[in-house]
Amino acid sequence: MGSRFWQTLRLGLKSLLLHKLRSGLAILGIFIGVTAVIWLVAMGEGVSYQAQQQIKELGANNIIIRSTKPPSDVTRGGGFIIAYGLLRDDYDRIVANVPTLVQAVPMREIRKEARYLDKVTDVRLVGCTAKYLEMNNLRISRGRFLSDKDLENADNVAVIAGTTAQELFPYEDPIGQSVQVEKDFYVIVGQTEPKNPSGGIGGSMAAQDFNLDIYIPLSTLRGRIGDQVVTSRAGSREGERVELSQITATVHDLSQVDETAEVIKKLLARSHPNVDYTIVVPKELLQQAEVLQMMFNLLLVLIAGIALLVGGIGIMNIMLATVTERTREIGIRRALGAKQRDIVSQFLSETVVLSATGGLLGVFFGFLCHPAIVGTRAVMRQLFPEVISSLPPNIQQLEPRIAPWSIVAAFLISVGVGVLFGLYPAQRAARMDPIEALRHE
Repeated sequence: MGSRFWQTLRLGLKSLLLHKLRSGLAILGIFIGVTAVIWLVAMGEGVSYQAQQQIKELGANNIIIRSTKPPSDVTRGGGFIIAYGLLRDDYDRIVANVPTLVQAVPMREIRKEARYLDKVTDVRLVGCTAKYLEMNNLRISRGRFLSDKDLENADNVAVIAGTTAQELFPYEDPIGQSVQVEKDFYVIVGQTEPKNPSGGIGGSMAAQDFNLDIYIPLSTLRGRIGDQVVTSRAGSREGERVELSQITATVHDLSQVDETAEVIKKLLARSHPNVDYTIVVPKELLQQAEVLQMMFNLLLVLIAGIALLVGGIGIMNIMLATVTERTREIGIRRALGAKQRDIVSQFLSETVVLSATGGLLGVFFGFLCHPAIVGTRAVMRQLFPEVISSLPPNIQQLEPRIAPWSIVAAFLISVGVGVLFGLYPAQRAARMDPIEALRHE
């Protein structure tokens, strides 16, 4: 039985080699389909992995409450000053009335211009507490982070981020130097390590770049700058009054997240009838991201499957032409005693060789997805740096992740397509009348 199989396989391979170009084109169709399946799924997995990592960095046990600017006709305050967002009283109420909380970390952020001697850069000035470092998975590369004592004394100290340090202190150690923000000076006590910017997560969280930050004690920001920020534009003045930009609440157990989020929502609803805040639950975002990943992969496989379908049609077309060309050969084999199943197995072996060869080549080139994407991006960064820098961070940092299941599925589908589309030509050849086949010229 084994020798018969190998003999049939060798005969099929020999027949295919008689028409190298035609066989090559059939293999090419399957090869493109398999490669497309692996590459598309790999890029989809890469995008999904980035999104899930960003959500995980927010903390599955966290509940994030952010101030959001409502329509101008429903904001608090009067005149050109718009008051909205979270209050310090909200923070106190949450801490006092939500027993499931492990901690709650408040922060206030303002866009400002920072100076050191003749160097100027735009930064995000963040008023925060000592717990902000751990909450956002930041690491210190020099010096230290803010301490509880800095917060109690409202000290004029600051910790700067990596890119901010490069812009203001390109040739010297920033520790101990003073950075100016508006009229105030802050002594630098630490520097954070660079961190990849986070892309926006759906419509719930805006993108954040922690590399352009300056961190000062929350009490210092309140005392030096205050809650009100006024900007002048084209002869007019606009002002905002915001006490807190964000409160990040952490619960002890994942099962308490939904219940705690509901309690916080009810607490805030009493003092915020205009709903000038947003509650983000990373756990829910993570579940949504996983569902979207499955749907996205299904769509990509469907799209790439069309390429495999086209390749299968190409195989059927070639095999039908082959059957017509080899009609006399089929008649001779039948006259010499070959059975219908022998003819079927011969032609099916040829289609399996075509599809399996295309599948194996597709798998090989599928493994080149990561180096190909990374290499192309490196070349583009050298030739067109402005184009690359204008792309979103997620695309600039995309790392394809090959899914093992996509390799197995793509190869098995390619062989299945070959068998499926080769079955009709094989049966057609087997059902030929031997006498009519011998008369064929």
